[in-house]
Amino acid sequence: MLTPAELVGLIEAVAAGDQGAFERLYVATRAKLYGVVLRILRRQDLAEEVIQETYVKVWRSAGQFNPALSSPITWMVSIARNRAIDIVRRKTEASLEDEPQAMEVAADSPDPLARREMTEELKRLLECIGRLEPDRQRLVLLAYYNGWSREQLAEKFAAPVNTVKTWLRRSMLDIRQCLGL
Repeated sequence: MLTPAELVGLIEAVAAGDQGAFERLYVATRAKLYGVVLRILRRQDLAEEVIQETYVKVWRSAGQFNPALSSPITWMVSIARNRAIDIVRRKTEASLEDEPQAMEVAADSPDPLARREMTEELKRLLECIGRLEPDRQRLVLLAYYNGWSREQLAEKFAAPVNTVKTWLRRSMLDIRQCLGL
């Protein structure tokens, strides 16, 4: 994986229309983005489609990226995650109710391949998430790892949507503080 500074440089080159930089950016980030999208959608065909749409948007929007607001990978994951969530939301409520366990599979530990590829940054993040109360850990994982909407979380945790928003915000602040951000 490239450093954040190297990714910023690639995005700047992509904004200038550099196809070679776009290819290097794709190679460096595809696995991460695909993993996020596949975790949300649980279907390879849909995940591939979302990845394609994500990189088209990255190509078109690279000039709008601001490294002062987020890291390159955070920006790209946000694009991919939002698109995947849009697809999940388009599904009928009946289809989600047919397989409620599919939306709730926040694993306690990553699979062996994921563990082997885990970066130090990810290990720090998981350590910080582990410091949250168990309900807050689950809330954060369901929201950001599984792509649950605030409404779905509110129903799951039997709490108003605004309360869920507050819990998420406070949990994210705690995580950022733990990471020293």
